[in-house]
Amino acid sequence: MAKERIYLDWNATAPLMAAARSVMVDALALTGNPNSVHAEGRAARAVIETARREVASLVGATSANVIFTAGATEAANLALTPSYRMGKAPLQIGRLYVSAIEHPAVREAGRFAPEQLSEIPVTAAGLTDLAALEPLLAAHDATKGLPLVAVMAVNNETGIVQPIQEAAAIVHKFGGLLLVDAVQAAGRIPLDMEEIGADFLIISAHKLGGPKGAGALIARGETLMPAPLIRGGGQEKGHRAGTENVAAIAGFGAAAAWARTGLEARNAAIGALRDRLEKGMRKVAPDLVIHGETVGRVANTSFFTLPGLKAETGQIAFDLEGIAVSAGSACSSGKVGASYVLTAMGRDAKMGALRISLGVDTTPAEIDRAVDILGRIAGRRKLAGEAA
Repeated sequence: MAKERIYLDWNATAPLMAAARSVMVDALALTGNPNSVHAEGRAARAVIETARREVASLVGATSANVIFTAGATEAANLALTPSYRMGKAPLQIGRLYVSAIEHPAVREAGRFAPEQLSEIPVTAAGLTDLAALEPLLAAHDATKGLPLVAVMAVNNETGIVQPIQEAAAIVHKFGGLLLVDAVQAAGRIPLDMEEIGADFLIISAHKLGGPKGAGALIARGETLMPAPLIRGGGQEKGHRAGTENVAAIAGFGAAAAWARTGLEARNAAIGALRDRLEKGMRKVAPDLVIHGETVGRVANTSFFTLPGLKAETGQIAFDLEGIAVSAGSACSSGKVGASYVLTAMGRDAKMGALRISLGVDTTPAEIDRAVDILGRIAGRRKLAGEAA
């Protein structure tokens, strides 16, 4: 009898939680268009506004400043534009500065031309190099517009928590704007837009246990906003045209409400499992390299290299044994290759790395099975090396 599969790829997507599924089913039964003024439309609108309040509360924002999108990638492309407005007046962004470890949705620079993009290096430890950011902004040509800086809160591969507050202080010192990709941070570390100094924040529903296909761009205030990416209607106060996906947004709100509660206890439990995993892996494979372990990481993520084992080979081996893990980001159309994050950190990325990411349903027995399988993979690697 085949063993039940084990899911250890929560950074790619979290399973849909029961609370989100329930409100989505209820929302699917609603007839009205949320932009209609009759009773049916008002019922659908009420669902959206409830979710908007829950999402705002998760990150310490004002609900009026939450713009719902079809996902974090769309939210990034909405924010990444040279064209902003301050009230009714146009505001030009002269240059985009992006950390070298940003998610591809941000690294592609949205609506900026390639020549308008500068990269912020990271340290060998995997942290955005603030010592390099300051001179970049000091040299910024203000005559062409304000600088826009994109620094993620938590890296999706390593799980390393980035120095957002410190980055915000530097960005604002030079009159710039800070965009924070908080997709991997929301529900895993405390988030408050005002406290961390983010001007714009991106989050995604399916990383929280909500549905795929829902995300949000959240602004600190109502006055400063990017030019719309999708035009054609007045939805989302004119910032994002198109009839809202009521069911997906409802699920997003339910997941955000859940993520706000019990964070400390959840992190303690998941962190203990991650420690158990890494201790066990080191026992069966002493030469294992864990990336980012010397700095702060979110509790659920372990990103590691087993010397002599290609990431793709390791991922397939785990999958054949019934365990889902990933080789870095899962947002590259299934491609497995050298990690640009490791390259940015100055590491040898030829072998790549495997990412195991845990969630609330992960059990000690699943961790122990993953360690056992890694031990067997490491043993086969050793035998292959001796045979060669």
